[in-house]
Amino acid sequence: MDLQRFFIALVPPPEIQASVNEIKRYFDQCYGSRQALNSPPHITLQAPFEWSNERDLRSLTEGLRGFAAGQAGMEISLRNYGVFPPHVIYIDVVQSPGLMGLQKDLAMFMENSYGFVDRRHANFCPHMTVAFRDLTKAAFDQAWPEFQQKTITFDFMAMELTLLCHNDRHWQISQRYPLAPMAPPSNPEVTSS
Repeated sequence: MDLQRFFIALVPPPEIQASVNEIKRYFDQCYGSRQALNSPPHITLQAPFEWSNERDLRSLTEGLRGFAAGQAGMEISLRNYGVFPPHVIYIDVVQSPGLMGLQKDLAMFMENSYGFVDRRHANFCPHMTVAFRDLTKAAFDQAWPEFQQKTITFDFMAMELTLLCHNDRHWQISQRYPLAPMAPPSNPEVTSS
């Protein structure tokens, strides 16, 4: 049985991807950590899962399309750096109610519709990884003091979910599913007396 690996994420626009990829290349050149370059910059919402080629990929695609259409787009804010010691350095993502709700709803949808349970996201900590697995502890101990004090700020509108597929070498974008347009802010009713 052939299995393909997928995960679901929010992917920033190209200009932010380019900036984040520069940071990933810096970690490759200065600290020997290049694994983060194996995927486009992203915020993981559903951890990697396997899908058998014998299962109908259309059902996953149609399900995700329907799910995304029922979720509102949202503003995403990236602020500074954080760590999961002793190997991961990431750009921190502000935990907005919209983002946290989207991840929770997606986890429930994936479990109820396809049986994929992602226990790691019970305590969802949104982030955008710039160095991980192959960052040695010694390199981590050198890099974190450098990045701990650095500031970085990016804001973007997340208007689609992205399904990424592993091609045996790296992760690539497979499908995009538009989120519902954001509702305009409501104006309070003005009354005259």
